[in-house]
Amino acid sequence: MSGMERQKEAPTAPASTASRSSFYLAMRMLASKQRQAMYEIYAFCRAVDDIADDGGPRSERLAMLDRWRADIAQLYAGGGPTELTKGLAMLVQRFSLRKEDFLSIIDGMEMDVLRDMRAPDWEAFDLYCDRVASAVGRLSVRIFGVEEGKGQQLAHHLGRALQMTNILRDLDEDAKLGRLYLPKEALAEAGISDEDIGNVLAHPALGNVCAAVVARARWHFDEASAVMLRCSRESVRSPRIMASVYRALLDKLVARGWWAPREEVRPSKLQFLWAAMRYGIV
Repeated sequence: MSGMERQKEAPTAPASTASRSSFYLAMRMLASKQRQAMYEIYAFCRAVDDIADDGGPRSERLAMLDRWRADIAQLYAGGGPTELTKGLAMLVQRFSLRKEDFLSIIDGMEMDVLRDMRAPDWEAFDLYCDRVASAVGRLSVRIFGVEEGKGQQLAHHLGRALQMTNILRDLDEDAKLGRLYLPKEALAEAGISDEDIGNVLAHPALGNVCAAVVARARWHFDEASAVMLRCSRESVRSPRIMASVYRALLDKLVARGWWAPREEVRPSKLQFLWAAMRYGIV
């Protein structure tokens, strides 16, 4: 499936790479209609993310994102679904999904297309996390059935915690795309002024920069956990699993350290199984 093409049938599961992800495993805890809805949300996110990472001419990728915006707008204006949005049409009505959240995700992908992200300030860093992760959470909590106010808080904090963990995990992978998401203020505080990404990632003070992001991620994990304690157990089964798996991943990254060459660290299926036993059985 290309960035702008969707399968004609509603997907029964994400693609093979996704089937091995903690996302896929956590969604298996959901009832059938919720699970299918989340697979559609995943397919949408995958499609626009592929556009951002495609590496083709920026003008073409921006045009493809604009096509998504137009088709989403048409869906919400009552003009009916297109090839791109027909998998989302039923979900929008069934779960009262907001147009603004779909558009925010597209806006987040556009941030990667307009220019290669290199050492954004904390404000831009937070905005990016909100668009590419917390906006996905805002769609997801409606599907999970989390109460509106608590759901918005949960999406805000857990989305940011997960995205910050991903950023720390993917330092070298993002560098190959010409991207460095570590905030410029944290780099400056660590005494790193080099603009070359390779030199930044090999700098002996890199650990201090990553520690600043780790601290924020842990705070967001704590806040998300506090929100989930106030929610019905059933509505936050999948978010609890994701939070458990990714917090353990963050701890593994810290334990591994930040010196190059960095050994790849991925979510543990054993951690998922533990989380599923703890949170997945109602």
